[in-house]
Amino acid sequence: MLNINKTIDGDNLCVALAGRLDTATSPQLEEELKSALDGISTLVMDFKELEYISSAGLRVLLSAQKLMSERGGMKVTNVNEVIMEIFEVTGFTDILTIE
Repeated sequence: MLNINKTIDGDNLCVALAGRLDTATSPQLEEELKSALDGISTLVMDFKELEYISSAGLRVLLSAQKLMSERGGMKVTNVNEVIMEIFEVTGFTDILTIE
């Protein structure tokens, strides 16, 4: 189960995720991002309530990062210990801007 809460402020989009980002839920996030990123220059992914991320979720993050690097930028906030460990093991700490 994944809850996605989007907040748009001008050309800034904040996407707050709650639950699990895995093979079952990552297509949902991918669709939400595709429809929401037009005209957006800054994307903030808020992981405050995200419990888990799988390789499928990482792929969605990676494609969002690639897209946003051409438009302005993307950052990931409120990353918990479990997800931070996944980011470190996979090398995502070098790819993503994490605050």
